[in-house]
Amino acid sequence: AAAPPAITFGAVYEKSTGHWIGAVEMIAATAWVGIVYSLIGGQPIMINGGTGPVLAFSAVLYKLSDTIDVPFLTLSAWVGLWVAALNVVAAFANLNRFILYATRFTDEIFALLISVIFIVNALGNPFSPVGLYYYFDKDHKSHDKNENDEGYSYISTGLLSLILALGTTSLAMMLKTMKFSRFFCSDFTRSIISDFSVTIAIFSFIVVDHVLFPTIETESLNVPDIFEPTYACCTADCRTYWPDECTDIEAPYGRRGWLVDLTDLNGKVWVPIFAVIPAFLAFILVFLDDGITLHLINHPSHKLTHGDAYNLNTLVIGLMVGVNAL
Repeated sequence: AAAPPAITFGAVYEKSTGHWIGAVEMIAATAWVGIVYSLIGGQPIMINGGTGPVLAFSAVLYKLSDTIDVPFLTLSAWVGLWVAALNVVAAFANLNRFILYATRFTDEIFALLISVIFIVNALGNPFSPVGLYYYFDKDHKSHDKNENDEGYSYISTGLLSLILALGTTSLAMMLKTMKFSRFFCSDFTRSIISDFSVTIAIFSFIVVDHVLFPTIETESLNVPDIFEPTYACCTADCRTYWPDECTDIEAPYGRRGWLVDLTDLNGKVWVPIFAVIPAFLAFILVFLDDGITLHLINHPSHKLTHGDAYNLNTLVIGLMVGVNAL
């Protein structure tokens, strides 16, 4: 429930943020947040990770950083720190009392919004070259490294990518229903298969890709060989990405650091204050995203016996956002 979304969002984040955030960062953030939140959070069964609205905001923030000529991670860090501060204020001001006015209709509409963002990013994002649609475009950068190979066909790559995507989705949905079926010998076995349906589906079609179609090149996840940040630097200042922006260099200079330099403002000292504006929008997304998720979990139909802890969750999540921003 946590690992597959982290990997998937990491792949989309990498394309939407110019490689500054990738699968490694998403897995690391999801892992430590999940462990800490389960220990001190007020709703430990809630899974924290990437969501569609926050992904869309990050893509817009990346374009904004490019427009004002400020390093993306620096702007993102300042926005994250402001979001953390606003979450702390919201927790102590008990702003979650307004979440309790949300109806089931509101909950379902918000869930629908998140689902639509997932589907759009999978099929083809109109604002970013992400999705299955772009594999059928011969000029898409995913074809660049193989376009000169003999026998390479972007149509074959696109078609196989579509088959793998639909197959993975169908198998995951089928295995998800296994919990309430008559197959296998026990409820425990059926529950395990259902809980790990997405993971099983992903690994199954990885095997299909590499075993049945070894001659067709498909785009794979970009991860380093060791546990280190995704962004590979061309030079010591780490302003350009290897190999896309320095094709004449055989090997990268190194990887970006784990910590963000808050003073790397490219001479624009007003950025920390300016970051309040996008941070307020991000705060609304995070606040509603987490608040409505908690509201869904605490619905009477789920028959939970413990009380809610909206303000504690807002406080804990806010602090985690601040840490991840750095």
